[in-house]
Amino acid sequence: MTKRHPRQRRRRPRAPGHDSGYKLLYSHVAMVRDLLRHVVPGDWIDQLDLGSLEKCSGSYVSDDLRDRSDDLIWRVRWGPDWLYLYLLLEFQSTIDAWMAVRIQTYVGLLYQDLIRTGQLTAAGQLPPVLPLVLYNGIKPWDAARDLDALIAPGPAILRDYRPRQGYSLLDEIRIADAGGLPERNLSAALFRLEASRTPAEVLGILQALVGWLQAPEQTSLRRAFAVWISRVFLPRRLPGVAIDSMNDLHEVRSMLAERYETWTEQWKREGLEQGLEKGREEGREEGLEEGLEKGRQEGEAAMLQRLLTLKFGPPDAGVRQRIATADAATLLRWSERVLTAQRLGEVLDEARDE
Repeated sequence: MTKRHPRQRRRRPRAPGHDSGYKLLYSHVAMVRDLLRHVVPGDWIDQLDLGSLEKCSGSYVSDDLRDRSDDLIWRVRWGPDWLYLYLLLEFQSTIDAWMAVRIQTYVGLLYQDLIRTGQLTAAGQLPPVLPLVLYNGIKPWDAARDLDALIAPGPAILRDYRPRQGYSLLDEIRIADAGGLPERNLSAALFRLEASRTPAEVLGILQALVGWLQAPEQTSLRRAFAVWISRVFLPRRLPGVAIDSMNDLHEVRSMLAERYETWTEQWKREGLEQGLEKGREEGREEGLEEGLEKGRQEGEAAMLQRLLTLKFGPPDAGVRQRIATADAATLLRWSERVLTAQRLGEVLDEARDE
């Protein structure tokens, strides 16, 4: 039976600013360093000299590659030679079934340019290249991960001539939902923002970013986050709502805090719907209403624990037990306190609960 080729999904036009917003973020060495250090899998990262990371300028990249405006090329020292990182910023809701073909083309163009400019290893060889595809779509990525899977079977004699170009996929939302991301990591924070489901969760991540990016040399990266959040992230989450363009992360946080109550009401309605669905699916003996309430409280408890972790570090067993046994009203009250609390005790202060 003839093997069917993957259906080419129609690529929707991308929302203005998506690619440029991410390119602005990943033009900063701190974002790429954090991506490699704790997000890209594998112990081999320890062999890289992350202090040598540098973005390849036009002198290293041909016109064909510069036309790939949504991609970035970095290089980093691996022993005495360079290893190249091709970051393909694929931020859209659809999936390209032929991604492996595109990757082969781009890597081939990069190699041609490195040959032309003499950017070879000490032994006169081509440097290794890691193609990274960053994807933030809602649907899990299901395209073939290497070119060999896209080519029909042929005579055995052709086996050695089949291209096997692959790529490393970072499916942001699935990575964030799976847990295990480091807490103090800029790329991990970006992934969590993409996967966030509530205004309080967004505020918690923003609070952490404000705390991490205080040094004067981080001004450009603070602005990049502010621009992306105000021009891309929030308009996508709040269609039809006018969002002023902002260049300061403190300003973004203040604006979100002012609108917190309105957005929290929307989150609570969404939580009710999730709890209702949870009760329907589980069909527990205690009935649909109790299933609804249980589903809502579980979501509130998970959200509060995430906020506390982002701001104060992972809570201990005693705090986790208090969260697990608190009622819905208490959980919401504690979540609101996270925004202004300077220490964990202020959030769970029993005297303030009386």
